Amino acid sequence: MAKGHRSQIKKERNKVNRDLRPQAHVKYARVSDTKARIVLEQIKGKDVDTAMAILEYSPRYAAAVIAKALKSAVANAVNNPPHIDHNKLYVEEVIANQGPTLKRIKPKARGMANRINKRTSHISVILNQR
Repeated sequence: MAKGHRSQIKKERNKVNRDLRPQAHVKYARVSDTKARIVLEQIKGKDVDTAMAILEYSPRYAAAVIAKALKSAVANAVNNPPHIDHNKLYVEEVIANQGPTLKRIKPKARGMANRINKRTSHISVILNQR
C-alpha cells in the first residue's frame, strides 16, 4: 500500500465525520469554567439576537468573552459555505471545559506562602438553523 493512499483515506474519512454546524472556540480564556457555565446556561437554546442582548447586559466578566465567541460563530455561519441567514440561527450547544491552571504564590506572615490558582477555560459555542 502506498504511503499517500493511507493519508488520502484519512482525509476522506475526516470530511465525512466533520461537524458542519457553525461554531467558534475560545481557548485559554482567563475565566473559570464554573463561572462561564453560569452565563452559557442563560443563552442556550435562544436565538442569536436574544443571546447577544443577554450577554451585552450581563454584569459578569465571562459574558464579554462569550459574546466575542458568539459573534465569531455568527460570522462563520454567514460567511462560510453553506451560507446561513443570520435570522435563522440559534445557540444549539454551549460547552465550557476546564483549561490549565496558572499557579501563583502569595507571601504570608512568618515566611509562609499561600497558593493562588488562576483558572482558565476552553469555551465552545455551536449554532444551528431553525
